[in-house]
Amino acid sequence: MRFFAAFLVFLFHLSLLDAYSTSGEEHGPFAAAVKNGGWAGVTFFFILSGFVLAWSARDDDTTRAFWGRRVVKIVPNHVVTFFLALASYAYVSATWGRGIPNFLLLQAWIPRDDVFFSINNPSWSLSCELVFYLLFPALYRAVRRIRAERLWQWAGGTAAVIVLLPLLVQLLPAGETFGPHHANSPLYGHSITQMWLVYIFPPARVLDFLLGILMARIVLSGRWIGLGVLPALAVTVAAYALSLQVPFLFSLNAVVVVPFALLISAAAARDAQGRGTAVSGRVWVWLGEVSFAFYLVHQILLSVVQERFGYREAGSFAEAAVVAALIAAVSLLLAWLLYAGVERPAVRAWARRARAARMRHAAVAPVPASDGSERPVTVGTP
Repeated sequence: MRFFAAFLVFLFHLSLLDAYSTSGEEHGPFAAAVKNGGWAGVTFFFILSGFVLAWSARDDDTTRAFWGRRVVKIVPNHVVTFFLALASYAYVSATWGRGIPNFLLLQAWIPRDDVFFSINNPSWSLSCELVFYLLFPALYRAVRRIRAERLWQWAGGTAAVIVLLPLLVQLLPAGETFGPHHANSPLYGHSITQMWLVYIFPPARVLDFLLGILMARIVLSGRWIGLGVLPALAVTVAAYALSLQVPFLFSLNAVVVVPFALLISAAAARDAQGRGTAVSGRVWVWLGEVSFAFYLVHQILLSVVQERFGYREAGSFAEAAVVAALIAAVSLLLAWLLYAGVERPAVRAWARRARAARMRHAAVAPVPASDGSERPVTVGTP
């Protein structure tokens, strides 16, 4: 499912190319259909992130080990794509005030679109992910203390806050709006500050992550309502269609957040029963493995196509579809290279280092001495 979310983001960014986004002065049907794909894909990622981390949490894990694994998962890919974007096209508009927050993954804390959407703009979500990882050990412990019969109440309350947040935010002054450089985007003409508070601001997005943790605990505790994958998918599709019609701030994540949480939980419950889903095959597993890399590289390729090649004429529908498929294929190739050459080696190197550290720790274990103190003893020594 991770790849579907990443592909939704790809389709949204593809629609922003001049060739796909406009028909005269009006947005074309493709752009209109996927205009919320970017917001939806990221929301799905955030909920899934909380769900997967809670689903796979181990009692013997340590906070330090958890943080290390998560950082090594995202930072090497980020560093490579940051400099690739900078060298490819972003150097034209890059400044120290934009580059440093981006490189340090602090851009989501700054309510300026020329910061949080600069350099390789999908990386803004990693700024939120770092906050999620920092908070996860504490959030997970807190959720585990909730009695099983109250988990649904907590999940419902969390979802209600997410849904109602745009209502509160729209009461704030609009301030500066997204300008002409977003003319091909549904952002155009909307408040930067309001959008930032609902969609970018890390404390607000922690709610999506927390909802994922709560839903994982619901399934693991046997409190799942039994909703099937297909009904959950139907609700999700209907919710996305509704998101295309509601006011802008509510279209960002409020409409789809509950259906996404139900869909992820339904799929996990089915997998837990050993029944599998349509996306359990080897190809889908591979696509899931490269999905994070795909998410980070696709915008770079799209920007190069737009800026360097001036792709402005889509021609017929068939031609536009062929070009889109070619861009997607090249993005997948780049994603595989990033995954195989950077992400996987970094994760494996960290795992080897962690195993070696555990073995050293186990080899010298403190045992009580005759005087009641502790002394180190090498395991296996008579």
